[in-house]
Amino acid sequence: QVQLVESGGGLVQAGGSLRLSCADSGRTFSSYVMGWFRQAPGKDREFVATINWSGERTYYGDSAKGRFTISRDNAKNTVYLQMNTLKPEDTAVYYCAAASSWYPSSHRPEYEYAYWGQGTQVTVSS
Repeated sequence: QVQLVESGGGLVQAGGSLRLSCADSGRTFSSYVMGWFRQAPGKDREFVATINWSGERTYYGDSAKGRFTISRDNAKNTVYLQMNTLKPEDTAVYYCAAASSWYPSSHRPEYEYAYWGQGTQVTVSS
């Protein structure tokens, strides 16, 4: 069973950085492709980044390219999202999710991610 718990959110000024973590309490973390999504108030959930099982391959949504970095530590059952040069428009609830297959696309259906965390709030002040 995969149980994902995000942490690391908070309030930060524009231009600042945050690192989000998503930990899995199960024993099969390395069997899953991991992704980060976000949802701003009044908007649809948006793909941010994904990483394959080993961490060797990553793919980013347009809003994350050049500023965010996804990584994982399979020994710690944790996936990370390093967010730099944050902007007020990055304000959202950030979710991690797990999928069984690798499909690097911003348009991958969300239902293909079988497991989701509860989300962590990121607020960027101007």
